[in-house]
Amino acid sequence: MAENRGKPHAIMISVPYQGHINPFVNLALKIASKGFSITFVHFEFVHHRLSKAHHCNKTQVDIFTEARESGLDIRYTTISDGLPLEFNRDANYEEFWGKVLREFPARVDEFVRKTIESDPYLLHFLVADTVFSWPATVAEKYNLVNVSLWTEPALVFSLAYHLDLLRENGHFPCKDNIHEEVNYVPGVKSISTRDLISVMRESEQRNSYTMLESLFLAFEQVRKADFLLHNTVHELEAETLQEIEEIAYGLLLSEVHFIWVVREGILSSGDTNTMPDGYEDEVKDKGLIIPWSNQIRVLSNPAIGGFVTHNGWNSTIESLWCGVPMICYPFLFDQPTNRKLVVDDWKCGINLCDETSVDRKEVAEKIKSFMSGAASKRFRQEANKVKTILHHALEVDGSSEKNFDQFIKDLTEKIHSKTMPVNVVQSVPSSRFQRQSDLNHSAACP
Repeated sequence: MAENRGKPHAIMISVPYQGHINPFVNLALKIASKGFSITFVHFEFVHHRLSKAHHCNKTQVDIFTEARESGLDIRYTTISDGLPLEFNRDANYEEFWGKVLREFPARVDEFVRKTIESDPYLLHFLVADTVFSWPATVAEKYNLVNVSLWTEPALVFSLAYHLDLLRENGHFPCKDNIHEEVNYVPGVKSISTRDLISVMRESEQRNSYTMLESLFLAFEQVRKADFLLHNTVHELEAETLQEIEEIAYGLLLSEVHFIWVVREGILSSGDTNTMPDGYEDEVKDKGLIIPWSNQIRVLSNPAIGGFVTHNGWNSTIESLWCGVPMICYPFLFDQPTNRKLVVDDWKCGINLCDETSVDRKEVAEKIKSFMSGAASKRFRQEANKVKTILHHALEVDGSSEKNFDQFIKDLTEKIHSKTMPVNVVQSVPSSRFQRQSDLNHSAACP
């Protein structure tokens, strides 16, 4: 362990959803490439799902196997959320988040303590999801530099950060059937209430109570972070069975060739047959329906002319990275806000259905017009403009690379300034976060 003396070591913990995990994985690889050690902490139930899905494929279960073989110092471990592995967290969302909010912090505290004690020569620091409410407390207790990673657009961060301001103006919670312009949030251009994140809607309050509680606590604590990273680039931001069936037959009527990734159990935890009876036979000459794909490899294929998406931030960025325009059909949380960026701000997508129930004829008409003629050319041109911005940002002299290098420099200085004997545990005054840094979103790189 003495050979590790003075080496910075990141303890990284993300929210256990793919849209959060992917940016954390890529940040881990990026930081490790700068000579840092990493301990990547996966939720135990996520690791269990990977193990079941990929059986004995070690590379798929431990996602850093190849990185270690290339010489990067990335350790992979798991932590329990306190619930049995077989517990259905999707069906019992509130109970799961209740555990994460109230009991998980103690588990993290114990994990961090043991990690520090196991290798006292490393210079430990914390990289945690902004959505968690505990990082500032744990970082202060063990005198760690606290890096907060926001995995969604900076626009969504600003809206969530100013929930109190939205409440003062009567827009939180906002009524579902009222469309008003919000033009008073610092750093945010005028935005319609229909484009606010879903948990801000009045109809979502009961279903999202625990998540909102966590969000409020998290944003009270984020002011104490030493660094705040945004999963974006500066230039871009200065389910029901009936719906599935309508989209399915809309694709059929559009007569375009398609690949449709439909995860098993998307409608319910025990559902394995999502498509209408006989549908796959009807589309076998035009459509491929699969439960999983390497999305970035599919989108980077020049044969892809459009992407029907719920507008999760990772999917949105990956589509833009490949210059693929989008047909937008948002469901939850940040997806309506991401849709606004794609359709209204960047002009490289259309709405699948404008606040109406999904109708197969409308789906067919939208896809046909989107995939042919002048509209298709216009959307692809706009998508390629954004693609160029993203690629330039990630070049050696691009904004994201420069910002990331500056972040590493500032982080290293901060870590060394906080170094103290590891057997001394004391609370220290929280520091104001010093700067914001763009995160190089290497998930979007082919």
